Amino acid sequence: MARAVEEVLGDRITSGLVITKYGHSVPLKKIKAIEAGHPIPNGRGVKAAQAIMDMAAEASRGDLFIFLLTGGASALLSAPADGISLKDMQRISGLLIKSGSSIDEINTVRKHLSRVKGGRLAWLAYPARVITLIVSDVVGGDLSVIGSGPTAPDPSTFDDAIRILKKYGLTSSVPKRAIELLRRGAQGRIPETPGPGSRAFKGCDNVIIADNLLSLIAARDRAASLGYRPLILSSAVTGDTREAARLITSVLKEIKASGNPLRPRACVLMGGETTLKVTGRGKGGRNQEFALTAAIELAGVRGISVLAAGTDGTDGPTDAAGAVIGPNTLKRAERLGIDPQGYLARNDSYNFFRSVGGLFITGPTGTNVMDIAIGLVE
Repeated sequence: MARAVEEVLGDRITSGLVITKYGHSVPLKKIKAIEAGHPIPNGRGVKAAQAIMDMAAEASRGDLFIFLLTGGASALLSAPADGISLKDMQRISGLLIKSGSSIDEINTVRKHLSRVKGGRLAWLAYPARVITLIVSDVVGGDLSVIGSGPTAPDPSTFDDAIRILKKYGLTSSVPKRAIELLRRGAQGRIPETPGPGSRAFKGCDNVIIADNLLSLIAARDRAASLGYRPLILSSAVTGDTREAARLITSVLKEIKASGNPLRPRACVLMGGETTLKVTGRGKGGRNQEFALTAAIELAGVRGISVLAAGTDGTDGPTDAAGAVIGPNTLKRAERLGIDPQGYLARNDSYNFFRSVGGLFITGPTGTNVMDIAIGLVE
């Protein structure tokens, strides 16, 4: 996105900075790129976030402040609230990610423990003209949720953040000073995040330029060109990862058995962002877990393959974007004496696919529009 802005605006750019994941930067001419921690924030992200906040604060009436936002910004653009340390935010982020909470719930908590999220960046940039170009990684494209909405009105409250921590039993696990800050905010002793109607958003436009549906449409058209009958189930799949895998495999099995809702050769596409509650000590990500669940559900069924992958090229804390399974996946596991159910119970999908084959490794793709799953029925 930064490179495209350079190509369009050239020397009209006076200064610029982008923060991205390690290994995801590209050569730039006028805009500086900093790589930082994701999904757990680190010190490089905090330092870079402060530099972006300083740039926004220096902007004045007559300036154009262009903000490029994609999924991942909640971790990369990290500026903990006063009294909250980076270590606190690392712990809170880790607890929320493993709890099975949704991205909007995670970001509600993050916004209320931050100096930049939840519309606060727009507040800093006011009265400059602000245009935010967004690649959405959030189901439904809620502007207040994507990247924790640094330039969008925030309808959530400190009370909401407390409620979410209680819902997942985390109030006794997160650092006490974080709970105390949220309670002070709920009592009105700390200003709320800027909400709808705030002057911070006068002259501020948020524009979504790409999302999951766009990627599924492109995949559908490609599948048709390869001779498949394509069907997009949904670009808005949420909920438990394993249940989502069971949904697409049930459709694929019905296609194989009856030709409903379309005949083979068929390509079924699904996208969104599921949640994975981690209880084991294994290694993996939600897409690899999706693929392993699909393999188990499709045991004994011939002629069906499934790919589940993150569109940014990474899945969880691994070097894989996801995994692909086919009719022979479980047969290979059986020959190697590997129990797929045991790996699933340990949340160890990465090591399962590393042993039997099927890791889908693309490297950084330069985008992030959530996850996709593709099922082929021959």
